[in-house]
Amino acid sequence: MDGIGKARGVDARYTLHMSSRSAISSALRHLAPQLPAHEFAAVVDHAMDSPGLKVASPENAAWLSLVAYARHTMTEYDDLLAQGYDRDSARFFVADDLADVLEAWAVRRKLDPDE
Repeated sequence: MDGIGKARGVDARYTLHMSSRSAISSALRHLAPQLPAHEFAAVVDHAMDSPGLKVASPENAAWLSLVAYARHTMTEYDDLLAQGYDRDSARFFVADDLADVLEAWAVRRKLDPDE
């Protein structure tokens, strides 16, 4: 461990894998070339702020943030959860809408059934 990682209680192996904002932005531009600018910024912010994505590759961080952003802001996912649907059921019911949103942003990658 380096002195900084040790002082913060962070294993140095993980500090080497943190994605930069510019790397995530580049990956997102490639992944979703027609994503509007204001939504682009929100997706990158989510990737940078998400503790679970700190060690993800820029490509994975961009993809997971994009899917989460679209699911929560562009579909009825949160409403379904509020109505008592479990996470898997809510995801099932919004899958087609989510796929349509991603297609509108020119995303070629298809959703995995587990995403």
